[in-house]
Amino acid sequence: MPPLPLAPPVRQLVLDLGTPPPATFDNFVTGGNLEPVARLRGLFDGLSATAEPPADRTFYLWGENGSGRSHLLYALCHAAPADRARHAGPHSPLAAFEFEPEIVLYSVDDVNGLSSAQQIALFNLFNEVRAHARHALVVAGNAAPLALTVRDDLRTRLGWGLVYQIAPLDDAGKMLALKNAARARGIALADDVPPYLLTHFKRDMPSLMALFDALDRFSLEQKRAVTLPLLRAMLASLDGELQDG
Repeated sequence: MPPLPLAPPVRQLVLDLGTPPPATFDNFVTGGNLEPVARLRGLFDGLSATAEPPADRTFYLWGENGSGRSHLLYALCHAAPADRARHAGPHSPLAAFEFEPEIVLYSVDDVNGLSSAQQIALFNLFNEVRAHARHALVVAGNAAPLALTVRDDLRTRLGWGLVYQIAPLDDAGKMLALKNAARARGIALADDVPPYLLTHFKRDMPSLMALFDALDRFSLEQKRAVTLPLLRAMLASLDGELQDG
């Protein structure tokens, strides 16, 4: 297995360590987001041909980075029947925003980063979804609709449907998320590791998960359990690499 790459200072560690487990509703720590999660979980029930079409088919989720809004979009696509959902964002081609009858769910992330052409395409997609009773659109961004730096007509459309602020996890929720991530990887995580991560490093979930993924790889390299001594050994190793570099 290749060695850990050189990294920025440990407390700002961000590493790309391969593909994490897929984002699903089951591995999303709900925290204070019970209502939006319940609404999204039940969305596909109303889109089936045998059910009454749902009254609410357009959603806008907003929150700070690491709040879980992107996780929920991926969870929706993961829960969808094969080839019936499409995910798009700032790096997607314009074709990803085109309406196709066989796609019942469209999810669009980071609307605040879309280009002008993508915003026009999303505006048109919104109108198409509203015109078809068994299709849904879920969009996510970093601010409430009125505060978004997007086209006025698109901003207005995003406010038409259900709007939810996705609340970030508290410390207990973050520790639960780390424990769940360990369980998903088959890792026996020592109880003192999550509290130590929370008290000594950046506390947002992307940074915590990046550091946890680094610890997971280091434990495999060292063939040792994930404990606080192992974490300290990894940090000492990274500090040594930074000094040598």
